[in-house]
Amino acid sequence: MSGPHPDGTRPVNRWLAETGGTRGPAYARRFAALAASGEHVHGEADFVDALLAPGSAVLDAGCGTGRVGVELARRGHRVTGVDLDASMLEQARAAAPHLRWLLADLLEVDDEAAGAPLDAAVLAGNVVVYLTEGTEARVVRRVAGWLRPGGLLVAGFAADRHVGPDQYARWCAAADLEPVSSHTAWDAAAPPPGPGAPYAVVVHRRPHGDEGGDAPPLR
Repeated sequence: MSGPHPDGTRPVNRWLAETGGTRGPAYARRFAALAASGEHVHGEADFVDALLAPGSAVLDAGCGTGRVGVELARRGHRVTGVDLDASMLEQARAAAPHLRWLLADLLEVDDEAAGAPLDAAVLAGNVVVYLTEGTEARVVRRVAGWLRPGGLLVAGFAADRHVGPDQYARWCAAADLEPVSSHTAWDAAAPPPGPGAPYAVVVHRRPHGDEGGDAPPLR
C-alpha cells in the first residue's frame, strides 16, 4: 500500500517498518497456542460469516498468516488472501496451500487477482492502522471498487491510534460506500464505538445501484 513521495522516494509500509517483516512464525505460534488452550480465535470469521450467503467470494486484505481467511474457506467461502509480509504469507500458504495467497501491495493487485467482483472484503488485524501513510484513502477506494453491488467492506482496528472511526468513515464515504453498522468488538451485539473507544469494527456496503453483479443476500 505505497506510492512515491514528491521527492521520488517510496514510503515504508508501517507494518514492515515496525516488524521488519519477520513475525510470521511467532504470530502463527501465538494463535496456535491460544487455540490449543481452548481460546476461541475465530471471532472475526464468525462475524463475517454471519453476514454472507454460503459460498461467497471474499478477499482477506492484509491476510497475515491467513487465520481469518482459512477459517472462512473452511466454512465454504471462496477466499483470496493478500499481504505484503512474506513471513506471514509463508504461514498462510503452509496452513492452506490450496487457497490463493498473493504477496503484493493492495494498490498493485489487479481486479482478476483480487477475485473481483467480491461479496466481501475483510480488513482485520489492524490492517487499517498499518497501511502506508498517505495511501489509506486510496486503498479503501481500491478495495471498495472490487465489491459487487451490495458487497461488504468489513474492517476492525485499534481506534485509539492515529486512525479513528470518523476518519475511516470519511475514507469510506469518499469511496462511495454506505455505512451498515459499527461495533466495539467482533460481535454484532456490541455497541457502536463512542469517544475514546479502544477498538472499532465497521461494516460498509457498496450501494445496490452501482454497476456490477447481483448483490449477495445478508443472512
